Amino acid sequence: MTRTTRTLGAIALLVTMTTGCADVGTKTMVGGLGGAAAGGLIGAAAGGGGAGIAAGVLLGGLLGGAVGNYLDQRDQKLAQQAAQNALEATPSGTTTTWKNPDNGHSGAVTPKRTYQTASGQYCREYTQTINVGGKKQQSYGTACRQPDGQWKIVS
Repeated sequence: MTRTTRTLGAIALLVTMTTGCADVGTKTMVGGLGGAAAGGLIGAAAGGGGAGIAAGVLLGGLLGGAVGNYLDQRDQKLAQQAAQNALEATPSGTTTTWKNPDNGHSGAVTPKRTYQTASGQYCREYTQTINVGGKKQQSYGTACRQPDGQWKIVS
């Protein structure tokens, strides 16, 4: 087991253990962090290498909490593609949407602010909404562009 897999596993376990004690606002954040950890683990287990892990972390973090459990594989792919496109190429304030015509699930990602860290890494704050069965889940966070061009959730 690699160090990355162990670290992501520890994060997932910590998030699972602390979720029951969180208030509603914190549950959204914890769900996003848990989703990011789980997505990274899935990406690592699938043998996707660094890009697979980064994509899993991004998608898991964006989906967060329970809503991700209701998304099928096509939903997840559409959401991940929309998120990468929004974070990479969409101006701040512009929404990128996706919709699965097979089940009606949909979502949107809106980059809010772009900035550069002291080390030169580009980061973007964003909002993300997922609609499943008429229920809407919204999350907020920050993602940073990795050297391989993928975006990774950092908060």
